Amino acid sequence: MFTGIIQAVGRVSSLALKTGDLLIGLDANGLDLSGCELGDSIAVNGVCLTVIKLTHNGFLADVSNETLSHTNIADFKIGCAVNLEKALTLSTPLGGHLVSGHVDGLGKVTSIKKDARSVRVEVGYPPKLARYIAEKGSITIDGVSLTVNTVTDHGFGLNIVPHTAERTIISQYRVGQSVHLEIDMLARYVERMLSVQQKEASESTLTKQKLAAAGFMRPR
Repeated sequence: MFTGIIQAVGRVSSLALKTGDLLIGLDANGLDLSGCELGDSIAVNGVCLTVIKLTHNGFLADVSNETLSHTNIADFKIGCAVNLEKALTLSTPLGGHLVSGHVDGLGKVTSIKKDARSVRVEVGYPPKLARYIAEKGSITIDGVSLTVNTVTDHGFGLNIVPHTAERTIISQYRVGQSVHLEIDMLARYVERMLSVQQKEASESTLTKQKLAAAGFMRPR
């Protein structure tokens, strides 16, 4: 689990294909890895990866074919910047919102405009995510916890304050590039609970046909 508060902007230091999977090396660029151990989780642009080796300035992680098929990690180049966040602990302040590190879909940056010292960014989203994105709700973009300002049929708008832009890769965004989207975890569970309740209500509705099928009534 993560909070969506980026702790460092690292860089891709190596990429090696391993029979279809990918071994990726990251320069952590100031991320405190002193207490990090093999097997720990670190979010890379919002994707939860497992540390398999610590290096003098970062770490290595395996990226499975499943992860490659649902993210844009396959498009990473050596030297490109990435958002980094270590997994939260019980003592970690929850400054953003609960983030799982699992990408729900790829969005596309459609507009970038200056607004005083802030930046207005618009992002298009896959139709399957439409019901989870709400005005003033939370969403994760490349691992960054953000608040949705506006929502249309095809995209949503964000207001990026200077502090967030300076401490994440959002300042490097360009129109047309893809980004990782993770919906608010609460929205996912609310939908699941409602669907189960509706199914149970439908199955528990007694009718003469159901009673007859169960042997409690004789058909006329």
